[in-house]
Amino acid sequence: MSQWVVLVGRSADIDNAATPHKIMTSRDYLARPGLFRGQRPKIINLSRSYAYQSRGYYASLLAEARGHRVIPSVETMIDLSERKLYENALPELDAALAKALEKDAALPESPIRIHFGFAPEPRLERFARLVFDWFRAPSLEIHLDGKSAPPRIKRICFASLSKLDEAEEARLLAAMERYTAREWRAAKAKTPAKYGFATLYDPKEELPPSSVDSLKHWARIAARMGVDVEPITRRDLPRLANFDALFIRETTSINNHTYRFARRAMQEGMPVIDDPVSMIRCTNKVYLGELMAGNGVAMPPSVMVGSREDLQRAADELGFPMVLKIPDGSFSRGVKKVGDFAGLKTLAESWLEDSDLLLAQKFMPTTFDWRIGVLGGQPLFAVQYMMAKSHWQIINHEAGQGRPQEGGFKTFALSEAPPAVLDVGLRAARCIGDGLYGVDLKETEDGIVLIEVNDNPNLEHGVEDAAERDEVWTRLTRWFIERIER
Repeated sequence: MSQWVVLVGRSADIDNAATPHKIMTSRDYLARPGLFRGQRPKIINLSRSYAYQSRGYYASLLAEARGHRVIPSVETMIDLSERKLYENALPELDAALAKALEKDAALPESPIRIHFGFAPEPRLERFARLVFDWFRAPSLEIHLDGKSAPPRIKRICFASLSKLDEAEEARLLAAMERYTAREWRAAKAKTPAKYGFATLYDPKEELPPSSVDSLKHWARIAARMGVDVEPITRRDLPRLANFDALFIRETTSINNHTYRFARRAMQEGMPVIDDPVSMIRCTNKVYLGELMAGNGVAMPPSVMVGSREDLQRAADELGFPMVLKIPDGSFSRGVKKVGDFAGLKTLAESWLEDSDLLLAQKFMPTTFDWRIGVLGGQPLFAVQYMMAKSHWQIINHEAGQGRPQEGGFKTFALSEAPPAVLDVGLRAARCIGDGLYGVDLKETEDGIVLIEVNDNPNLEHGVEDAAERDEVWTRLTRWFIERIER
């Protein structure tokens, strides 16, 4: 596990006994560039000033140059230097503050001091976390305009750490220890954990890409490799910097918190699956169609539908039945088969109310779809997913039994998978990036045809790993470790 290093203005600013982390002055940190060579410490910069070209400023600047993860970053220092640079955050923060004060309108003491995302009073906890999501800094002061109703934020700035009284300094140190603490217990490792991986999941998700049991299986394998795997949920964004890598195991969308987690991980310099670029590229089927066409990867004949005028062209070029898709659907959602022009018109007009573009594709019936798992540009697994009973997709969301109905599967050893299927799967995935992808393919009389590339593929113990077994999870762990150590 990467160590925490706390930088202070003077050695007397924090008693070493008050925290288990390594304490050193910002002056020493700046003067000793080789001190942490070969390591990736996490730096908490508690310098007395973050002003431009101050020691505190240079400490964060050089931490980034040395490949160390630091809080606050230089970007945060610049953002908080002028109101106009952070005013885009104020509407959301003002709304969160107003909500926090709905039941108790008594104004909190101003300025509100927020340490590591922790509030001075319970009613402000969610507000404090949101402030920390926006501006990751050890200690912030929120100055309120008490004349407005509800109260609004007048100014956000760094707290002057040298002016904190004993009680406030104790609260800062307690918050720091909570922020750096490990709250979940992972599987016991045979060797001490060198790294900590966060796994973002939703315990209530109906069709998660990996079940809790599968994640526990991975944790046991990773533990043997010196890695501590810890589940986190959407509430844990402020804790993300505690980890060395992030594996997103809930359905991704660029419109929800999964994208924010991916972005934050990238900003922290940690390897992440799925990364933001892959999410953007994979979640949009229109983009995929253009990308694959430009790279010579065959896909079903397609027509983009942007208005009613495009419907007749789709019918003429594709015939019926055809498949109509919402660009950013997932798990077979937003994908429907239409049997005639009337059905196409009705469905398209309905979907065009929410999406400016739709994708119409030629219907290519098969009894199964191939999925090739690709990690780091190399094949990871090969599975045939059978169509759901009496349905044309592998998942039937309208089965009428409460839960979506899925077809069966057959997993192949990579050495036994058809070379042509592997080749197309690899070529398609490499167009997207270096992460983990599930490439869906159909075998047709005219050759292998790409259906889509998924950025958040299923990885279920006993399914995708049924042939290659623990090698799947070992390679996943190794992928993260190699990128941490680069």
